[in-house]
Amino acid sequence: MALPAVGDVIRYAYLWSHEQESGREEASKDRPAAVVALVRVADDHHEVAVIPITSSAPDDPRAAVEIPPATRARLGLQEEACWVVVSEFNVFAWPGPDLRPVTPGSSSVVYGALPPKLMARIREAFAAWRKERPQRTIRRTE
Repeated sequence: MALPAVGDVIRYAYLWSHEQESGREEASKDRPAAVVALVRVADDHHEVAVIPITSSAPDDPRAAVEIPPATRARLGLQEEACWVVVSEFNVFAWPGPDLRPVTPGSSSVVYGALPPKLMARIREAFAAWRKERPQRTIRRTE
C-alpha cells in the first residue's frame, strides 16, 4: 500500500487517549483522521502520525480546527460541522491493521487531501497546543 502524504485524510480506527487510559487497546469506532507526519524508520518501514476528525465540538476551541463545509463536501465527510483535534495523536507503523476502506468494497483508505491553507492552520494550532500543554501520544501496536 502506498504511503499517504502529510495532509491526507484516511479512514482509521483512532484510539482516543481516554480510551487508552481506561485500558482499551482497540478503538470504539472508525473515523477520518488527518496525516500530520511521516517518519522513515528503515528502508522499508515508516511510521505515520494521525490526528482525529470528530463531529463533537471541542470544549476548548484551541484544541481543534473546524473543517470548512466545502472541504467536508469534497472529501465526502458528513455535512454537519467537523473538527480536526490537535490535542492528541496516534502513531503507527504503515500500513497498520487499523486502516479501513473509505467505502465498503473499496481498497482505498484515503478520502483525499486537506487544502494547504487549512493544513497550515492545523500545524499552527498543533504547535501552539504543544507549546502550552502536553499532547497525548498514543502509540498503536501491530
